[in-house]
Amino acid sequence: MKEELMDQLSCKTVFSFHLPGGYQVNISEAVVVTWIIMAVLIIGSFILTRNLKIKNIGKRQAVVELIVTKLTGIVGNMVGEKGKAFVPYLTTVLIYLGFANVIGIFGFKSPTKDINVTLALALMSIVIVEVAGIYYLGIKKWLHKFVEPIAIVTPFNILDIFTRPLSLCMRLFGNVLGAFVIMELIKIAVPAILPAVFCVYFDLFDGLLQAYVFVFLTSLYISEAIE
Repeated sequence: MKEELMDQLSCKTVFSFHLPGGYQVNISEAVVVTWIIMAVLIIGSFILTRNLKIKNIGKRQAVVELIVTKLTGIVGNMVGEKGKAFVPYLTTVLIYLGFANVIGIFGFKSPTKDINVTLALALMSIVIVEVAGIYYLGIKKWLHKFVEPIAIVTPFNILDIFTRPLSLCMRLFGNVLGAFVIMELIKIAVPAILPAVFCVYFDLFDGLLQAYVFVFLTSLYISEAIE
């Protein structure tokens, strides 16, 4: 049982290639599945947005507009009016994480089970947070925030820049990994019917919830940075 579980958790190399100078680049399962998700989203977007109309729209366009409006509305409420420029990025992250967290239902290994993926997403989010702070506040006001409310807390405010991406990374990685481990243990311990019930929660609901939480926290950080 332990060997099977560890095999499922390990991130295998799908293929590799060499760069000039003898450097070897390994492409992991997480990267390949991410490419698959990207391809599905790009092709799906192309198909669903063909022949859009202003008047007398069809059912397909109506559904697409409803989904886009709802998603951008949810993210827009998180980040606020001042941060609306970040809504497209955050909505894209939300859609990607939603697919990445539930793709295990279709037999693929979720990319977010690889800590490198969650770390990369967290670093991207924090870079955007700090860039947003500099852009909206200016260098002087952005630097001044590190000494607020009093100068003695400056080291903690600086440390916060590094702990935030770690928190985002480990929260997403830990929850997705934990849900996967629990599901594997349930499949081993009980009959086949019961895991299907838990799958609705751990593989579907919890996966979408973690995508929402990640984007919500990123939106919260952005809102704090640009105030």
